[in-house]
Parts: sequence; C-alpha cells; structure tokens
Amino acid sequence: MKKTKKILITGSAGLIGSEAVKFFCERDYEVVGIDNDMRKYFFGEEASTAWNRQFLMSHYKNYVHHILDIRNEKDIKELFQKHQFDLVIHAAAQPSHDWAAKEPLTDFTVNALATLILLEGTRKFSPEAVFIFTSTNKVYGDRPNTLPLVKLATRWELPQSHHFYQGINESMSIDDSKHSLFGVSKLAADVMVQEYGKYFGLKTVAFRGGCLTGPAHSGTKLHGFLAYLIRCIARGEPYTIFGYQGKQVRDNIHAFDMVNAFYHVYQNPKQGQVYNMGGSRHSNTSILEAIKKAEKILGKKARVKYIDQPRSGDHIWYISDVSKFQSHYPKWKYTYSGDEIIADICQHGHFD
Repeated sequence: MKKTKKILITGSAGLIGSEAVKFFCERDYEVVGIDNDMRKYFFGEEASTAWNRQFLMSHYKNYVHHILDIRNEKDIKELFQKHQFDLVIHAAAQPSHDWAAKEPLTDFTVNALATLILLEGTRKFSPEAVFIFTSTNKVYGDRPNTLPLVKLATRWELPQSHHFYQGINESMSIDDSKHSLFGVSKLAADVMVQEYGKYFGLKTVAFRGGCLTGPAHSGTKLHGFLAYLIRCIARGEPYTIFGYQGKQVRDNIHAFDMVNAFYHVYQNPKQGQVYNMGGSRHSNTSILEAIKKAEKILGKKARVKYIDQPRSGDHIWYISDVSKFQSHYPKWKYTYSGDEIIADICQHGHFD
C-alpha cells in the first residue's frame, strides 16, 4: 500500500500557508498545520487569520491544525517526534518592517530563532524532508533604491538598457544597506536555511519573495499592500500613500503560483538553494496604477491620502528576475497575470 505523503506547513492560516494547505490537501497529502494567529497580535483584529483557519479545518478532512508558537522548542520537537514529514513549508513570520522596530526581540525570535528550531527539527527527525522557506526581497535592504530610476507619469522605472531591467536577480549584494530589523531577521533565517543545505546536506530552498498576494490575504496597513489597498477601496475607507508620489513599483505574484513553485521544488529538490520569486515583468504595478485598476473593477473611487515621507528603507522599485528559478524548473509557469490578480482580490477578497 502506498504511503500517504505528510507535510508540515507553518503559518498555515496565512496567505501562503493556507494556499499551500489547499494545494496539498486537494492532492490527497496529509497536512499538519501550525498557526497561532500572531498576525492578530502584530496588526490587530482586522488582520486576524482565525476566519481562514476555521475554513481550512471545516473543508479538509486531511488537515490537522495545531495552535503552537514556533519559537517553543519543546512543542516543535514533540511535533517532529510524532510525525515523519516529507515536506516542510515554513511560511510563518512577522512580516512587517515597520512593526519590527516596535518589538525587535519578538521580530527576531519569530523570524530567525523559530526558523533555526524548525531546521533542527527537520535535521534530527525528518532529514530526508524537503525544507522550503519563504524569505523576502528585503534581504537586499534598500540597495535597489541606488538603481538609476527614472520617474514616469505613473511609475518609477529602470532604463531598458540596464542589466536589472528584467528584474533584480540573486547577484544583488545583501551588504552595506538599510534592511529594517525585519529584513535583518529574515536574512538571518535565509542564510541559515541555505547553510543547513550546504553544511548538513538537507534539501533546503529559500524563496526571496516580491509581493505575495491573493484573496486569502488578511491585508492591513503595515502588511499586504495590494489586498489592503483593494479592501480600503471596497469599504470606502481612506488609503495612505507614503512617499515616492505613489509611483513606487512592486511585482505581484499570486499565492497559487508561489505554492506551485514550491511543488516543483518538492518534486526535484536542491540543497541550500535560493531564488528570487515574484511577478517579474509578467506582473507588476505601481500604487497609482493599482488604484486605477481596482477602482474600475469595483466601481468605486479610492479615498487617498498622501504623506510625503516614505517608509524607512522602503523600495522605490522592485521587480524580481525569476530566470534562475525558471532555468532550474522550466515546467513552472505563471497562471495569473497582474490584472487577473487584482480582479481575483476584488471578487474574492476578505473584506468583512
């Protein structure tokens, strides 16, 4: 009898975690999830993922949920002792560079220490498992802001002759830049994930994400740009733009496409590999452009407030070059365009 594959997903009620739960449950995997709704602690009631946890628990019989703190070494060890995992998807995090400055120790222990605890659990009890980590483009700090950007009518842009025009690749330096404390804690975890692959030989991969998004995002002021923006327009609530004339550019990737990339890695794993992953030139938008598109779909006018002071270390322009990942996994393809992502959030977003 064929053994059912077992997967551990942290942050399982969040955007990427819940998408991964759906993806693997629908393919008949046995899924164990960890999520204690720290997003509510970080950002308040409006950002709570409890609604998503309840949805997953009621819809998938092959999903088991654990309300654990990933920083608790004893609880995590007991979970790994109880289960033999084939895949670990680590999507739990403190995700805001603004919030990190409020409680640096909380940020670092959630993002860095917990990652180390999960890596150790994997190494000791499921050493054959594939370990996938959702890192961030903030590991590059504000170095992307040193690029020779040009201000256009609705966005900042790079000259087409620039070698990063198609997107920023993994060769960009992580040194000598302002990361935010969030960027530092994620970078510590990112390098640790790589090291467990290179030093211990584990099958580890870190994805340095651009803007990961989708209708399951519990968007809030300090995290979840596109989902929060659309929710503000849908509710008729004010949306605040911080600096750069609202022309700052982000590449957006749908949570499904991100999880599908995880699936390709799981089927053909690497050791200590890192990939930039986002919408690339396939899917990117400035804030001004996103507002215009969402207004048209929702049939509502955005209430926009502008503060001429950008967030510290915030990117003016960030588009991911995903060619390294595509060269390693040529069968992976995008399924959502930028416009389709916005339409999907407008139609199915969590606005209650």
